[in-house]
Amino acid sequence: MSYDRKVALEFFRSAGQPTDIAQGAVIFQEKETDRKLFRQHSKIYLLLDGEVGLLHGQTLIGTVKMGEIFGEMAAITHAPRSATAVAKTACKVIALDDEQLESALARKPDFALMLMSMLIGRLRDTIARLTASGKLAPEATEESAAFDPKRLQELVSGLSSDPPVYYQSGRQVMSEGSKAALMYAVVSGRIAISIGGKVVERLGPGGAFGEAALVDQSPRLATAVAETDSELQPITRQAFLALVKTSPQFAYGMLTSLAERLRFLTERL
Repeated sequence: MSYDRKVALEFFRSAGQPTDIAQGAVIFQEKETDRKLFRQHSKIYLLLDGEVGLLHGQTLIGTVKMGEIFGEMAAITHAPRSATAVAKTACKVIALDDEQLESALARKPDFALMLMSMLIGRLRDTIARLTASGKLAPEATEESAAFDPKRLQELVSGLSSDPPVYYQSGRQVMSEGSKAALMYAVVSGRIAISIGGKVVERLGPGGAFGEAALVDQSPRLATAVAETDSELQPITRQAFLALVKTSPQFAYGMLTSLAERLRFLTERL
């Protein structure tokens, strides 16, 4: 799903109001260090009018044009900003904080699917660049989870008729480059996600994987192997789309998971 300015505009207008920004004003600053304070003020922006420059240090690394979104990575992951945003001209923006973003996801779930598709496109590009340069991320050691395990089971159980599946330690769940029909939520155990033979993520209970191929219906990005005996809940594309449309918490969790993966890999470039 390609970027649709109309979808973005309807999404932002559903929860936020336009704000004028003076020429030369700093909209957000690179490398915010107070994580607690930053979480309260991290926002995602839609540029309604004008032009915004993105700076890394003193170097211009990008320009935001009318109708485009910016600041989404830090807003979703609550990580420090990777750039400074400065109004190159007088601008008009709509900014959404955490609460407004979740509210808008409830009203306009199509935006979540569009943003997921954008993040997946960036993931594929980043993986290709890392592979070509031989800089693919070193093995991951930390175990991550996008959801509270009990909450994830509650969400999935109401929409998925497929029973949980069990994988013994060492068994492959999915392979890089293969066609996809399902994504999976980890109920118990630990799953290693690898790209090009290198482990880039480990998922414990509450973790979810395989969603990228369901969003853009293209070959798998990665290989998944059970590192311990594991119980997984399969989720069909139909159930996945229903979850995105009915649960803004699920949509937010999937966006966070994708954005964290992208941030982790981008740091290796």
